[in-house]
Amino acid sequence: RDSGHVVLRTNNRLEPGEYDVYCDSPINVNDEPWVQRLISFNVSGREDAFKIGIRARDGRCVISGVVNRAAYRGEWTRFEAAHIFPLEKENLWVERGSADGLRTWMIQTECRKINSLQNGMLIRRDIHNSFDQYLISVNPDVSVSLNNILIFILTESQDNYKIFDGRVLDPVCRDPNNPHSVSDELLRWHFRQSVLANMRGAGEPIFEHDFTGEDMIKVISGERYGNERLEMEVEARLRGFVKFQYYCYVLWPQTTDGRSIFQAGSDHWK
Repeated sequence: RDSGHVVLRTNNRLEPGEYDVYCDSPINVNDEPWVQRLISFNVSGREDAFKIGIRARDGRCVISGVVNRAAYRGEWTRFEAAHIFPLEKENLWVERGSADGLRTWMIQTECRKINSLQNGMLIRRDIHNSFDQYLISVNPDVSVSLNNILIFILTESQDNYKIFDGRVLDPVCRDPNNPHSVSDELLRWHFRQSVLANMRGAGEPIFEHDFTGEDMIKVISGERYGNERLEMEVEARLRGFVKFQYYCYVLWPQTTDGRSIFQAGSDHWK
């Protein structure tokens, strides 16, 4: 603003500063909130089939293209099956169908479960963290050719991954003949969240996940959105326990007095 320099349309990054924006049409300011997320991990055992299926389908990190040469002996140390829609937000998946076009997609594809293979990709462990933090994303609407869509790095803090910016997502996960191929709708949802988290103001905070030698609760409590993150952390860790209770008390056969067999057995064991 102070320089008086006019910046025309460009694909180059702008320097930090204050800018006046002029255009020939109205500007709509978006106040849509971003969906906070943690690094997805297995707490209930229900993700085992998801992990096995993603490994079998992809066999490599679809972001970097690195193939797991040790797959034949069952070694997957450097690779993780990442959820596109966050695992700890399963309540949002169920309650809202996640909006943004996903409800229609879920109905059309009969994909009702968050652990569907369409909601996952195999990526390197170090990249998984950045993907879950919305720092690396894939835009299914920008392609170089049919079935070749591009990867984007959303922040300059990811200098180590600049080599992936503009790289084509490995098509092994998007085989149009595979009914379990990754969903463009889910990739579109993730990319939108990445834009919301990084392209407004100074961007949303990046959560700390290395608590070596530190008090985890104290660190999280001091973060921006600390209360919200504590709630997510607890919810994520209780997923397996809550599901176990649900199956025991709701899905198990009922006794004649209306109690579940599990509940009746628990009373007997006391």
